[in-house]
Amino acid sequence: MNLQCIHCAGKGLCGRPFCPLQKKISSQKKINKVFKKDFFGSAPNVFVGRVGYPKVNVGVLSNEDVREEHDNPQMWSSKNYQIPKLIDLRSSLVNSRFRMDIKDFDDKLLEMTKEVSQTPEKVDVEINLNKKPRFRLSYNQQAAPFGPSVRLKKAEITENPKIPRQVDKVVSEDDWKAVDAMDYLYKKGYGEHFLTKLISVGNIGVKENRKLVPTRWSITATDDILGKKLISEIKDYQKYDYTANFGSYLGNHYLILFFPEIWSYELFETLTENGESATDFEGYEGRKNYASNTVGGYYAARLGILEHLKNRKRQASVLCLRFITNDYWAPLGVWVVRQATRKALESKPLEFSSMDLMIKYAKLFVKKKFDFDLDNLLRRSVLIKEIKEQKKLDQFI
Repeated sequence: MNLQCIHCAGKGLCGRPFCPLQKKISSQKKINKVFKKDFFGSAPNVFVGRVGYPKVNVGVLSNEDVREEHDNPQMWSSKNYQIPKLIDLRSSLVNSRFRMDIKDFDDKLLEMTKEVSQTPEKVDVEINLNKKPRFRLSYNQQAAPFGPSVRLKKAEITENPKIPRQVDKVVSEDDWKAVDAMDYLYKKGYGEHFLTKLISVGNIGVKENRKLVPTRWSITATDDILGKKLISEIKDYQKYDYTANFGSYLGNHYLILFFPEIWSYELFETLTENGESATDFEGYEGRKNYASNTVGGYYAARLGILEHLKNRKRQASVLCLRFITNDYWAPLGVWVVRQATRKALESKPLEFSSMDLMIKYAKLFVKKKFDFDLDNLLRRSVLIKEIKEQKKLDQFI
């Protein structure tokens, strides 16, 4: 596996006649699921595709016997669910889809989909498909995987969805900007997973600007919007101490180093198998373009880090080091990054009296843990370079 595999997620960018990851997933999955053409079940989430944009496929993820664990990244992480179990859960969700223009909201199926997305709970539905689904696992670099995609013929909600008052407020009041609506709900305790549902089917924002947003885009947009709001808040806080945190989930290991400087952030993603790495950086003023090297993982990890700083009322320059082992053999979406980062930051931190001591510790730790020479990354680090240059300038002031 290489970084391209993680970012490609089965799209065939390597040019091989088959996807090695898809082949491994299929070989470890007992394809004995029974799918029905028509069924009464529950829908925990929706999915908006991007192929053919601005005409896109809009899907309701549903099946019989759907439980909370079918669509709950925080539960998966807290209960330490492993890849085979996650694939088993997610592959049972049928993507019952129909095609829509991103601005065409005059459709009964879309109206039903919008209702499904407005509640954090699963919604009971009746689904009629145009054919019986056959097993297939669909996955990409941003969203959690799901089962077969089949054209939707008819669908109805069979219960009154329990839409929270705060959610109904931002959906019905169509003069709120999307960023303000998301910030309001986030501060009311609604997480990024739920907010992604809302934004993907055009539930929030100023009326004339509302539109369908492909799920993979809405995930990154949510992480970025929430992150930028937090950045504006932490810039008023005092500087953090020299601190290191480490934690892991599903073969994704995070060593996060905090430096007592003004806000900046750098992410390195490294495959321990071959040392291949990618990196992106932002300074105090933020980025002017998309983090194209580390893509959605950049924003997902940043959100977890910013939540940590906000809770401690501190700002810092943050070097985030992600080490990916062969235990992470199936790309499951950037929720893994977000939750692994949060796990790392829940661990007991190590504090240091100087930058040199913290860097020395990091080198020894990474060498022992992954047999990797951290100097290979530190020499390329924009963040480390800027901190050292600033310290030199301070000597002359």
